[in-house]
Amino acid sequence: MHKRILAIVIFVLLWIVSMKYLVNSPTSEKIISIDSSRTSAIVNAIERASVWVVGINVTQLKKKRNTSVWEPFFFPYARTYKVDNLGSGVLVSEDGYVITNAHVVEDAHEIVVTLMGGARYEATLVGIDNLTDVAVLKIDGKSLPFSVLGNSDDLIVGEWAIALGNPLGLFDVSHQPTATAGIISGYDLDFGLKESGHVYQDMIQTDASINPGNSGGPLVNSNGDVIGINTFILTGSEHTSGSVGIGFAIPVNRVKEVFEDLKEFGKVERNYNTGIHVQTVDRFIKRYLRLPSEEGVLIRDVEKRSSGERAGLQIGDVILRVNNRKVNAANDIIRIIDEGFLKVGDSVYLNLWRDGESINTNMQLEEPKSKTWGF
Repeated sequence: MHKRILAIVIFVLLWIVSMKYLVNSPTSEKIISIDSSRTSAIVNAIERASVWVVGINVTQLKKKRNTSVWEPFFFPYARTYKVDNLGSGVLVSEDGYVITNAHVVEDAHEIVVTLMGGARYEATLVGIDNLTDVAVLKIDGKSLPFSVLGNSDDLIVGEWAIALGNPLGLFDVSHQPTATAGIISGYDLDFGLKESGHVYQDMIQTDASINPGNSGGPLVNSNGDVIGINTFILTGSEHTSGSVGIGFAIPVNRVKEVFEDLKEFGKVERNYNTGIHVQTVDRFIKRYLRLPSEEGVLIRDVEKRSSGERAGLQIGDVILRVNNRKVNAANDIIRIIDEGFLKVGDSVYLNLWRDGESINTNMQLEEPKSKTWGF
């Protein structure tokens, strides 16, 4: 009997010692360490920012010209048809303002915004700025969670970047945004004016996966602050459309400026007038005016009481540079103004040639007094 009790006591003591060893063993410490490391800065950023992200479903009205063998005998006409499109957006105010891409909601007939959790709202289009590819929507809501817009001038190549959104319509399935993580691969990338009319300048590059449906959603840093609006990807082939790790976002500092104008006025006033009319310099004009080269554009008319006249421009002046970029046609000047995202009230810096001398001046872009605008 005593031996049995002694055996039980020894067994209990050995079990207590073994348990103490297991709890304090390196393996146990590794398990605890791995478990605690699951909650990282990336996880925290995603958790913080996800509530601001929305899915966007759009019904667009498109027009297509009817083509048939009978067209030469009848008046041509355009057929209107509906197209479903999807994208992402980010809430930026507690009363329901949403920022997204212009190409997501252009030609929209109906816009439905889905919040995290599945709540759906019909949205109205507040305004579009086609040049920057930014649009603002409005839903009827109160006390909604809204994003912290960060600073895209304070980026570091190699820092974490997280793309949140509605790729391939998955927001409708899970009622929450999909997250992909990568790094800031580069910034200040300029693509200029595209055929779509959008200007992509100073873009942020990331290898966080961006797919169809991510357009308009936020790119956030490891703090969860929005640093850009995901916009387009390069696929490397015209036959594929998925992400290959080369995505681009509009810097949020530019988005902030456009948002304020769209919210207040419904547009960004980019139709401007200068009151000057120009033409290309050819070899005959070069010889007649004794110009050093055929570079630049000749001012052939300056309207009275225009910004061109107030800037001191004269007929016969040759504009060589606009904002320190060479020009050889009126379209060059328009492109420089567009790629600088300039609007009514902004000024351009001109370098002129007049009577054998180089002259510099500033000219303001003023609101057009008629339907004619530009140069």
